[in-house]
Amino acid sequence: MDGDRVEIDGGIMEGGGQILRVSTALSCLLGLPLRVRRIRAGRSQPGLRPQHLSGLEIIRDLCEGKLEGGEIGSTEITFTPGKIKGGTHIADTKTAGSVCLLMQVAMPCVLFAASPSELLLKGGTNAEMAPQIDYTVMVFKPIVEKFNFTFNCDIKKRGYYPQGGGEVVVQMSPVKELSPINLTERGTVTKIYGRAFVAGALPIKLAKDMSTAAVRCIRKEIRDLYINIQPVREPDDQAIGTGSGIIVVAETSTGCLLAGSSLGKRGKNPDKVGIEAAEILLRNLKHGGTVDDSLQDQLIIFMALAKGVSRVKSGPITLHTQTAIHFAEQLTKAKFTVTKSEEEDPSKDTYIIECQGMGMINSNL
Repeated sequence: MDGDRVEIDGGIMEGGGQILRVSTALSCLLGLPLRVRRIRAGRSQPGLRPQHLSGLEIIRDLCEGKLEGGEIGSTEITFTPGKIKGGTHIADTKTAGSVCLLMQVAMPCVLFAASPSELLLKGGTNAEMAPQIDYTVMVFKPIVEKFNFTFNCDIKKRGYYPQGGGEVVVQMSPVKELSPINLTERGTVTKIYGRAFVAGALPIKLAKDMSTAAVRCIRKEIRDLYINIQPVREPDDQAIGTGSGIIVVAETSTGCLLAGSSLGKRGKNPDKVGIEAAEILLRNLKHGGTVDDSLQDQLIIFMALAKGVSRVKSGPITLHTQTAIHFAEQLTKAKFTVTKSEEEDPSKDTYIIECQGMGMINSNL
């Protein structure tokens, strides 16, 4: 450590942008100066891409911190946080970089600000290798609000690869502390719903084809449930560029939400897009956990910050989740344990992620 600077190796485990997001958010919250080396060393184009840089810049602005090494392609940064303040903050990837990933890094920080915040996030709303904005609103939001906070997410414009141009406004008020969550009872699936969308130059028929293929695929496994996947054409004044995709959500009797999603791209058959989303959903339903594999890692930072013991039942632990746990433990006093879930039938790959949270208190309130 240089003085009291925490050293982070950005090339281990998942080796991507997530290490940067988790460690800089926690650095900002805990007032820990940070150096991250070997940024995204595990990627074909190592170093900061536009969306990672935008994420760092919004964190820097949120807390009036100091950032060195903040340019595209940089593989090392140092970050010195200041005091988290509310107000309006803008982050613009200027590309199709994911607004959802910007939200992931900023959200834990503004929860512990002194006053309400408004985040204006610009970039891709439905991007590869990131949660779609529909997933964030339909699955992430209702579940993460169980930690005892609320936020508003307004999709002003959707933006697609390659140009982005989407705009999302997130409003949230600070909290004194986060409550732990207990998501260990799956219950039974009570309904399945979703949306298949097209935007720009694409005909609504594509959305209908994605929807029909997804329903057909799910029907093979789940026969007796009404499945409602709406085909939608995004209004031209609310979408930049051309894009398509689908999200399918299963809701259970205990309020769990699990999803599968997929994006269309040129030359990809719409049936295949629908089937892909349905298969991801079915795979997540099969393991018996209460969260799907996209939500698993997104809950870790909130579990680490909460006061008390959180427990989440999940399917196989993803590398993203292992990475988030590793850095949450390195930077906070939170303690995680992952154990195979005993009460399931042994053929099921189900785990309990338990966390004794650090009990972060908002000293501004």
